[in-house]
Amino acid sequence: MEYLKQLSIFLENKEGRMLHTLDIIEELNINIRALSIADTSEFGILRLIVTDPLKVKEELEKKDFIVKLTDVIPVAISDEPGGLNKILRLLSNNNINLEYLYAFVEQQKYDAIVILRLENMDEGLKVLEEGNAELICPDEIYSI
Repeated sequence: MEYLKQLSIFLENKEGRMLHTLDIIEELNINIRALSIADTSEFGILRLIVTDPLKVKEELEKKDFIVKLTDVIPVAISDEPGGLNKILRLLSNNNINLEYLYAFVEQQKYDAIVILRLENMDEGLKVLEEGNAELICPDEIYSI
């Protein structure tokens, strides 16, 4: 399976910086599928799944943003108590370290989707496949 491409955008923790970033994406007519932000007092990392990550990366870099493309794994989970735990337990039982995750609800085809970044992506993907996790093709995520 091919990995999903996530944008990691480094932002100064200044008023309006995130809005400016999202304005650029809007001007490109590109849709945001999921996002997460982690911040400190001085900067933040905006993580985005968008419909055209390469186009957004190129445009933001032209405007002097620091942008990185990161491989992540999208997994469908049941939207019920313990749904996420099944996946986390599978990874933990196989000594796969989780770097971070974020999730969103998608009610047309899946209950919920979790985006995973693992310390060892290839080994983690293998564990998920062998554990019968419901992996989602990146093109499906881009077209939601």
